[in-house]
Amino acid sequence: MKVNIRNPQRRELELARGKRVEQLLTELRLNPETVIVVRGGELLTRDEFLSEADAVEIISAISGW
Repeated sequence: MKVNIRNPQRRELELARGKRVEQLLTELRLNPETVIVVRGGELLTRDEFLSEADAVEIISAISGW
């Protein structure tokens, strides 16, 4: 699985096996309340399963007025 992280610095990782979004964020020590995970332009929920063939992007969620 290819993982691009923009939080705030850009990093790229290759992971060997699939897992749920929540497991991925836990392993990367990212707070799920502060990021969004996108696959192919689609926002993913924490329970979505990611396969080895997926490419995802993890982006900081920014809130403001």
